Amino acid sequence: MNWPLIIKTAIRDSRKDRSKLLLFMSSIILGVAALVAINSFNDNLVRDIDLQSKSLLGADMTVGGNKPIPASLLASLDSLGGEHSTEVELFSMSYLPSVDQSQFVRLKGLKGDFPYYGKLVTEPASAASSYKSGNYALVDDGMMLQYKLEVGDSIKLGDITFSIHGRLMNAFGNVDVGTSFAPSVYIAREQAEASKLIQAGSLVNYKNYYKITSGVNLDLWKKERRSLFRNESMRVTTIEDQRENLQEAFSNLNNFLNIVALISLLLACIGVASSVLIYVKTKVQSIAILRCLGMKGEEAFMVYFLQIVAFGLMSVLVGVAIGSFIQTVLPIVLKGFLPYEVNMAISPSAMIKGFLMGIVITTLFALGPLLGVRNITPLKTLRISDEPVKADPLRWLIYALIVLSIAGFMYSLTGSILDAGIFTAGILVAFLVLFGVAKLVTWSVKKFFPKRASFVLRQGLSNLYRPNNQTQTLIVSIGLGTGILTLLFILQGLILGNVEDMGAGNQPNMIVFGIESDQKEAIESITKSHEMPVIQHVPVVTMDLAAWQGRTKKEWLKDSTRIASRWAINREARVSYREEMSPDDELIEGIYTGVHDGGDSILISLDQRYAEGLDVKIGDPLTWNVQGALIKTYVGSIRKINFRKMESRFFILFPTGVLEQAPQFMILVTKSPNKQVTAAFRNDVVKAMPNASVIDLGNILLTLNEIITKVSYVIKFMAGFSILIGLIVLISSLFLSKFQRIRESVLLRTLGAVEKKIYRISAVEYAALGSLSALTGILLALVGSFLLAKFVFELDFNISWWPILGIFVFIVALTIVIGLWNSRDVVKRSPLEVLRNV
Repeated sequence: MNWPLIIKTAIRDSRKDRSKLLLFMSSIILGVAALVAINSFNDNLVRDIDLQSKSLLGADMTVGGNKPIPASLLASLDSLGGEHSTEVELFSMSYLPSVDQSQFVRLKGLKGDFPYYGKLVTEPASAASSYKSGNYALVDDGMMLQYKLEVGDSIKLGDITFSIHGRLMNAFGNVDVGTSFAPSVYIAREQAEASKLIQAGSLVNYKNYYKITSGVNLDLWKKERRSLFRNESMRVTTIEDQRENLQEAFSNLNNFLNIVALISLLLACIGVASSVLIYVKTKVQSIAILRCLGMKGEEAFMVYFLQIVAFGLMSVLVGVAIGSFIQTVLPIVLKGFLPYEVNMAISPSAMIKGFLMGIVITTLFALGPLLGVRNITPLKTLRISDEPVKADPLRWLIYALIVLSIAGFMYSLTGSILDAGIFTAGILVAFLVLFGVAKLVTWSVKKFFPKRASFVLRQGLSNLYRPNNQTQTLIVSIGLGTGILTLLFILQGLILGNVEDMGAGNQPNMIVFGIESDQKEAIESITKSHEMPVIQHVPVVTMDLAAWQGRTKKEWLKDSTRIASRWAINREARVSYREEMSPDDELIEGIYTGVHDGGDSILISLDQRYAEGLDVKIGDPLTWNVQGALIKTYVGSIRKINFRKMESRFFILFPTGVLEQAPQFMILVTKSPNKQVTAAFRNDVVKAMPNASVIDLGNILLTLNEIITKVSYVIKFMAGFSILIGLIVLISSLFLSKFQRIRESVLLRTLGAVEKKIYRISAVEYAALGSLSALTGILLALVGSFLLAKFVFELDFNISWWPILGIFVFIVALTIVIGLWNSRDVVKRSPLEVLRNV
């Protein structure tokens, strides 16, 4: 090949038409920028997880469960040496005398020098160690700001009134949303036990923290004793576990971000393929002339290949630079989800990965339409008709390379061949569905063409299937972007709508638990004094599963061939008894027996999930340990519980006439009409019975609403990359598409068509393109959201159509506006002038 000539020709030929490629190159810039920014953030997140796992855990190892650690395990733990601290954690009510308000809190009673790594940040700083020396409490700073509390004010917890010793500015081990509606309060362990809050019905968790100095490999130590601790329902967490937990907690976020980045890049590449295809078609005459002058087909191909690669290289470099800058914005957007501040730094690996992926994908997508350059003959200088595209085996090779490059890129992100295959297959299926829909639309319009329609309508619709049409490209690119945006709006509306429904009508929004049996009348009296309904007032008995199907619990746990799940075996059962099951529950098998007939067979009802976890069926025997007394029962029925209604639900229901004399506590469920009544009711309950806890479900639902709003904001921000690129692909495709229709429009002008008629024809074509693109994406989003709502979230599919209509109108309007803007060159100038500039 004559490389000097090829390079010189490529430079000279591109001078006139560089502006045609600048717009589509902007999509490559955004796609690579998204890729680099997201990968940089992920790299920094993983690095900081490795660095901060120890300080977040606060110790080398923790051991905990919903009961004190048994003596048999303490001996093994004490052999490790080093230091250890203990903690008792429970959810309870607090009362603030200075403002006459109550608050549901996460109470932590600590003993020892925990934390061993990092430090408890308080104001004043001295309060971090001195709060254990008396009736002192550290109160979450957010709670203090909410109630305008000051250091020195009082907070009542159970039977003890504490002095607020300091503001708690951080907490350890709280990588969950619990602190969003239950702020943390720290007191000494001895004070927590003296407050009389720890009793039957309390939501208590016991935990020991260990700092090991003997050089023991804790992960190996834990592995050797895994079954010993699990059989006692004890959780052991090491620093490595903490690191894995954090990575797992953010794995879905990372996967989502990676998919958004990849979709953004792929959308950009669709724009590349579309633009290159149109660009090549506008260059057919130039290529044919070069062939007449003796240039070979391969050399002509290289002329335009060099142009595309050069523009692509510049775009990728700019995208890498912008992406490195954007990564500094992501921690601000994701701030509400991170347990610590992520230290941002330039990630060379993310930049290299983004650069290579951008170049490879861009080049491969451009090669498809560029291959046709080799087949342009010198005869094209005379012929202007379109010939059918010849089958080219190299195209299938390029398609295969595109799929392999996507799979390889996903493997580099996930490290799993299976995950990479699933992601690649999902993306491929989405594109094939959209492409298939585009083909179907094109065929349908051509097949059922309205021959008796007006000239304007016929002319505009025929452009959907004429040569050089953009139907497939626009439906695939804009349809995917529209589908993503619509899916987000639908899912957000479904989740928020179901949250709002939970508080509608007579749905309960308050639960009082930990009520002692002799307080039953008092709590009902307080409830009725505030004109609130007693929706439920049910007893709860705590018991453990001792044996079933003729074998004891220990025998089952030792059996490695069992089917029963450990969570079902070790679960501390909180059981109720009633004559009738809830009308919202569905009876799956058997007959519900609500009253014990006094015989030897006690028939109980199990939740379907619990029965499957325990691997029991109708008629199987189960023996329960109720505070030392053994009770033998039989499975009489299996129910499917409706957990969506805010009422007390029980996996195990006994009939009446069996447990009335067993130690028990009560749960009351009610409905508050407004925040003022809620506050007054809560205060009266806390003053009259400090042992009881009031859970304000309305407050929790508000918190969940805020969390969902944050999630929605983050998803929209990230999906914005895809949407923006999709719009750029739309705009670039439409701007470039004016060269497809220019001859038809000029011919119409030559035949005497007036300006209004040409505008109307263009409006029909672009309205059809915009409508088909938007409608395809919206239909896919509707199907996807229905499947997700039905089988994943289990939500009622009640959607709001206004946002969807808004998206549809926006896409259609934008398409028409750009299409009409493109028509100005034809209607504002003479036909001869336009043809000379083509």
